[in-house]
Amino acid sequence: MGLSVNEVIAKVPFLAEAKNMKTTPLTGGITNMNYKIEADGKMYVLRITGANTEMLGIKRDVEHAANKVAGELGIAPDVMYFIEPEGYLLTRFINGKHIPPEEIVKPNYLTRVVRKLRLFHKRAPKLKGTFNVFRHVEMLTKVSKEHNCKFPNDFDWIMQKAKEVEKALLKDPYVPTPCHNDLLNLNWMDEDTPGEIGEIRLLDWEYAGMGDIFFDLGNFCHHHRLSDDQVRFFLQEYFGEVTPKNFARLKLMWPMSELHESMWGTTQTGISQLEEDFQGYADLWFGRLRQHVTDPRWDQWLKDVAKPDRKK
Repeated sequence: MGLSVNEVIAKVPFLAEAKNMKTTPLTGGITNMNYKIEADGKMYVLRITGANTEMLGIKRDVEHAANKVAGELGIAPDVMYFIEPEGYLLTRFINGKHIPPEEIVKPNYLTRVVRKLRLFHKRAPKLKGTFNVFRHVEMLTKVSKEHNCKFPNDFDWIMQKAKEVEKALLKDPYVPTPCHNDLLNLNWMDEDTPGEIGEIRLLDWEYAGMGDIFFDLGNFCHHHRLSDDQVRFFLQEYFGEVTPKNFARLKLMWPMSELHESMWGTTQTGISQLEEDFQGYADLWFGRLRQHVTDPRWDQWLKDVAKPDRKK
């Protein structure tokens, strides 16, 4: 049983001593409960983690470390306190707005997104946790089977397509790099800074770990349904060029990210205590995955990831 908001506040010295306090639930989260805390004129966000999240592969100490360094790099809201052993986070409240999906895919925003991701990839120290999508999907599959979750009839075929991708990518193994791994639209905010152009901020670091930068890139692209032209712009901004190899790697990681979303939803149908349509969520992403792994360019992408780079 998790702690109540008041019990958590009592464990944070500067909140427990505050003379004026107001708590307001924040909407938008599925796995966790989030609250806006106003204490003596300062504002924070408190995250109380959901039950059984360790079954989703989440490690709260890794989340804390990743969020902390991302805050120090100007990417995420600063971590103000880490509540142990529960693993709850208190961060600075961002006065800003979520970026609509139709806006974040425009060139100006894509450039800003790329710069934040690349900064974390290049400057964050090594994290203690790992995120390999293939191993993560295996873990979620095991947990789902243990909880008698529903799998699609063509799951064996879907996993065969995943094995094709892993085999192709292993011809040029990735260098484990600090990654976020959960770049859905709700995790991006545009901070409002009076008199200045605000910074874009990245929230929710619970899946952070040492991973493949192309999972991050593909994850953002699939959540925002980028067109091929937008993908090329995205890669150009990140790498300074677009090659058949980096284009193919992103296009192969895209459906692997969709597979992870599908299995996340499948697992939640068995372990979550929340009244959410997790089966519908899983079915949505399985459907999108099928479309991408049957793309007529699929076999060419499997070849391109092992070739030397040349300009596209």
